[in-house]
Amino acid sequence: MHCGPAMDLRLSQRDKEGIRILDMRGHLKAGDSESNLRTTINAFVKANALNIILNLAEVTRIDADGLEALVFCYTQIRRHDGALKLARLNIEHLSLNVLTKLNTVFEVFVDEQDAVNSFFPGRATRDYDLLEWVREQEQACGQISSQE
Repeated sequence: MHCGPAMDLRLSQRDKEGIRILDMRGHLKAGDSESNLRTTINAFVKANALNIILNLAEVTRIDADGLEALVFCYTQIRRHDGALKLARLNIEHLSLNVLTKLNTVFEVFVDEQDAVNSFFPGRATRDYDLLEWVREQEQACGQISSQE
């Protein structure tokens, strides 16, 4: 099911094991895209769908207003005793600054199944490791420099 008209950010929702998953595609930035996300999350709250995963695999950019919208959504869900978690960050398209802020506020998971598992005590999960990503980037830059 698609939520709202096609814009800079497209949202589609589905359920997996009773968890609402919101697939996001495009830019999350000031204007219609962040407003559309807020509206969608508010609708989830009204429908009592309070365990949510944002799938960011196809998000190509998040600006300061987009980051603010994510934190607003997180706060809305927490106020109603729910949980909002992130999965599949597209690290090639997000700045280190944005990645750091996301990791500070949210539980971030490498893949969708790990995020789903995190809602069920006793299931194994792998959190996203920002420091591991930074090390990989440094190694990749070092390899490129040595090849030149």
